[in-house]
Amino acid sequence: HKLFGLNFEQLDSIPVYHPDVEGFKVTDADGSLIGILLTDYFPRSTKRGGAWMNNFVNQEVVDGEEIRPVIVNVGNFSKPVDGKPSLLTLDEVETMFHEFGHALQGMLTTATYKSLAGTNVDRDYVELCSQILEHWATEPEVLKVYAKHYQTGEDMPVALIDKLVASGNFNQGFVTTELAGASLLDLYWGKHNGENIDVFEFEKEVAQQIGLPNEITYRYRSPYFKHIFGDDGYASGYYTYLWAQVLEADGWELFMQKGIFDKKTAQDFKKYIMESGDTEDPTELFVKFRGHKPDANALLRLRGFTK
Repeated sequence: HKLFGLNFEQLDSIPVYHPDVEGFKVTDADGSLIGILLTDYFPRSTKRGGAWMNNFVNQEVVDGEEIRPVIVNVGNFSKPVDGKPSLLTLDEVETMFHEFGHALQGMLTTATYKSLAGTNVDRDYVELCSQILEHWATEPEVLKVYAKHYQTGEDMPVALIDKLVASGNFNQGFVTTELAGASLLDLYWGKHNGENIDVFEFEKEVAQQIGLPNEITYRYRSPYFKHIFGDDGYASGYYTYLWAQVLEADGWELFMQKGIFDKKTAQDFKKYIMESGDTEDPTELFVKFRGHKPDANALLRLRGFTK
């Protein structure tokens, strides 16, 4: 609400597909309907692992009538038992914020055609909305709102928050190089004709060509790197995760400059990124929000590689 002006009202009477699922009516600052958000956060035997966002109803305009979306956020967080609360790890908190970023893009969309609405955008723009939301999870101002001691209700100590913030750039050299190596290996496979191939020799040759340090191996080895050889639409596209991080870093840098709850910055992000879907060229939409084309140096600054 503070960032985008949204309001959430829990709905106790709507039909849901499992007792663990909760529903929320989401409205804009002017009271207009944004959509319905369902949350399905606990594991069960019939549910696959991981976390994701999905659409039950897509946003579109049909015969002049606007259909607002029904979105679900799914997780596998520990369920409270014996009256004890479910405590989340920091990774789980960031996952929750991440998937909520996808949910916002799915709910806020204002396209005419469902094929252009919500998360039906280039893959890097899908991850932009989710990854940038993760930053708010560890901002001191936001931690004071939700990071309470589960027994005493006390705020997280300032010293602990400082340590958390200071650890943000730990190991980023390894993480970034590992992801870049996997992305480039993917692209090199896309250029290969597939004949008479020794997979491990090919990996070694690519590592030498791209200068991958011996101390950092590939994130995934090719035979089980599903995003290279799978049929899930990722072919030669793994690099988009890294490019999405460039977009996210550049966008977050503006929030850091203007304030993490700056109204104009938030409304511009809402209008040009979250609402627009695939109705315009994504680079042009990013420029309208950010004021310039994506700056890769923003990622280097965010990860502490340069100032």
